[in-house]
Amino acid sequence: MSAGLFRPEEFRDNCGFGLIAHTSGDASHRLLQTAIESLTCMTHRGGIAADGKTGDGCGLLLQMPDQFMRTQAQECFGAQLSDRYGIGQLFLSQDNNRAQTARANMEQALTDQGLTVIGWREVPTDDSVCGEIALASLPKIEQVFIDAAGLSEIDLSTQLFVARRKAEIANESDEEFYICSLSAKVIAYKGLVMPVDLPCFYQD
Repeated sequence: MSAGLFRPEEFRDNCGFGLIAHTSGDASHRLLQTAIESLTCMTHRGGIAADGKTGDGCGLLLQMPDQFMRTQAQECFGAQLSDRYGIGQLFLSQDNNRAQTARANMEQALTDQGLTVIGWREVPTDDSVCGEIALASLPKIEQVFIDAAGLSEIDLSTQLFVARRKAEIANESDEEFYICSLSAKVIAYKGLVMPVDLPCFYQD
């Protein structure tokens, strides 16, 4: 290697990353708004496709919005979430048969771990902010609600981890299947959109 400032072995391809938190752990919509503003400031760290609207991927990993999810469970399923529950955020195929197979495999993986599936919620989105390239591969985006009454935090975390791996293995032939998050603590909203468009795409 020639002498100089550039050392190839010291460089890695990676995206930008930001962390915003409340020191006392309080939930706050203002915190979410600040995170969205920060995300838009990192647009230069990502790629932009020729259509000018498709990004190479951005997202927000959030502390589980407990009250929001409890409200959704009540409205969508007429269910009261227990003290212990989990939420999975998934990408599924637009093909109904493949999507149903993926859901069935996901549910089987969860029930094998002693967890109860409450139901599936279609995440509301606005695809008008997507570029043509993103639209061509846009998946179904759904959340699976999981009851885990009586489990400890550690047990639930372990069982969700195992269920995730089993579901990924069961669906390995489905290239469109992807688990964005499966957790009792956090949830991930991501997509091939520009950072400024993420909160418009996800209406939650």
